[in-house]
Amino acid sequence: MRIAIISDTHDQVANLRAAVRYCNAFNVQLLIHCGDLISPFMLDELAGFAGAVHLIYGNNAGDQHLISQACGIRFPGITHHGVLGAVEAGGIKIAFHHYPQLARGIASQGIFDVVCCGHNHLYNVEQIDNTLLINPGDMLGKENQPAFAIFDSSSRTVEKVEVGEKMNLGD
Repeated sequence: MRIAIISDTHDQVANLRAAVRYCNAFNVQLLIHCGDLISPFMLDELAGFAGAVHLIYGNNAGDQHLISQACGIRFPGITHHGVLGAVEAGGIKIAFHHYPQLARGIASQGIFDVVCCGHNHLYNVEQIDNTLLINPGDMLGKENQPAFAIFDSSSRTVEKVEVGEKMNLGD
């Protein structure tokens, strides 16, 4: 199973739209957003993803009430987990939290196969004992090229995908 890990979109509609389009074109079946979505209108972009979406808050939560209220009702394919999410997909147990330090603590417990985070806008993949810790970087694009990660549950590999004009969308 191919799983997209996205974080820190910060209302960048075009970047999120490009990532969703890429994921739909390249057989990504699940999308995890590690926080800082910000505005409820960004849910419209996430809803364009062909598979299930799992979302948590970050430190820039935006309108928490409208976001949490719309998930699962107006957007049945989007599950909102609050500040900490956990799913099992492709035979892999995955947890996700916005903050890298807290995610590192979760990873060190060895309960999950993969732990995902965001917040610092820095792409990082590292092994902590038997757990893979993944920070996909950010979709904001203020300091670095906007990027996200795709985790393949069968090969347990991570691919960094940069969002930009040269992005191959399979057209």
